[in-house]
Amino acid sequence: MATDVMTAFNSWFWSEKIWLPPNTTWADRIPTPENQLPNFMDLWTYPFALAVVFTIIRYGILNPYVFGPIACRYGIRNVKPKSVVPNPILEAVFKKYKKKFSEVEISKTARQLTWSERKVERWLRARGAMNRINTYTKFLECAWQLTYYTLAFVYGFYVLSDKVWLYDIMECWKGYPHYKLDNDVWGYYMISLGFYWSMTATHFLETRRKDFYQMFAHHMITIALMVFSFTCNFSRVGSLTLVVHDIADIPLQLSKLFIYLEWKRCCDITFAFFAFLWIVTRCGFFPIKIVGSTLLYAHTVVPMHPVYYIFNLLLSALAILHYYWTYFIIRIIVNTAVKGKVEDNRSSSDEAVVFENEHSDSECKKE
Repeated sequence: MATDVMTAFNSWFWSEKIWLPPNTTWADRIPTPENQLPNFMDLWTYPFALAVVFTIIRYGILNPYVFGPIACRYGIRNVKPKSVVPNPILEAVFKKYKKKFSEVEISKTARQLTWSERKVERWLRARGAMNRINTYTKFLECAWQLTYYTLAFVYGFYVLSDKVWLYDIMECWKGYPHYKLDNDVWGYYMISLGFYWSMTATHFLETRRKDFYQMFAHHMITIALMVFSFTCNFSRVGSLTLVVHDIADIPLQLSKLFIYLEWKRCCDITFAFFAFLWIVTRCGFFPIKIVGSTLLYAHTVVPMHPVYYIFNLLLSALAILHYYWTYFIIRIIVNTAVKGKVEDNRSSSDEAVVFENEHSDSECKKE
């Protein structure tokens, strides 16, 4: 029974009417050395292997031997708040109210424990600090992403530098679905998918921030877009989307590193450059040129089929997420004008800073 259900679902999901243009069958999409069409099975082998490699490089090599020592060299210590003494009653209150502890609840809990209200408040603050990400960890995260996005953009631009669709986006659709998948574009896809799978897996192991679910949605939409575009041979527009996204992340991560290093002038200049690149690439070029070409031009060249609409829906969702994050960028710009310094608006106000000033980790030894 279960086998029949799975067979029926598989037949429905991989229906040629959904995935392929009219008058095209899966037999026409079998990859050979001559036609160089995408091999769907590549999506479930190489990216996962690369995800493991990326994770090992990040946590096993770069964090402990490169990024960590650099952070310590500039005075960023791996300070972790002390663990509180376990208390089931206070733990229940913390999980129920998170940050919004009313005076009534604090007073009630203090009477129940025969503690002072101040002692209850200190326990709850200390418990909250345990869940917050410290500056050292933020530095390592940004250093890793800066390294990847810089190398990925350089490689991606090199790959696309001799491709006609980099200079004429309409070439993304001419000859579809029979154009060949170049080996270097294939490699760019596998590396990018490997990175996003590794980021998705480690996303649940890291301390949650305000945009935890938005970032998870971004990773999943990005992966879905790459899988769809690779499977349906929309690799040309897919590769353009990747390189356009990689470029703005470089100054973003660099400006955040400058925040943690407290290099204000460098941070302000880099963030201004990031904001310019973000608006130009993600709020301008991506929705107008790339999404615009898929919505307004592709249907005049490519025979319409359901996956085309799915692909457009995912591209549009990604564009909406960009405008959502643009709101935060504008907030940061406004806060900078008011406060005179750039801050990472995604992170909650960090009471753990108190602990960072009081305790130091043995990993960073004083010279």
